[in-house]
Amino acid sequence: MKASVLDFRRRMKDILRALDRNEPVTIYYRGKRKGVIFPVRSSESPSRSLKEHPAVGMWKDRDDMKDVRAVMDRLRGVRRHVV
Repeated sequence: MKASVLDFRRRMKDILRALDRNEPVTIYYRGKRKGVIFPVRSSESPSRSLKEHPAVGMWKDRDDMKDVRAVMDRLRGVRRHVV
């Protein structure tokens, strides 16, 4: 499917339907090709659980992060006491 920037604003439902049909959408601005939107493939979804993500538990050994409420209070600081 071809779509201009104006189509991108006004015809978003048509663009989403094209992506549902696994059809790439080419975006044009003033007649020049600016980009292509490709549909997400369902097979690309993550096969592992969130608990297996490398970022989960990366601060488990930090002593200053043991008490979540204390960390949040420290981060919020001044904002919390403004009335």
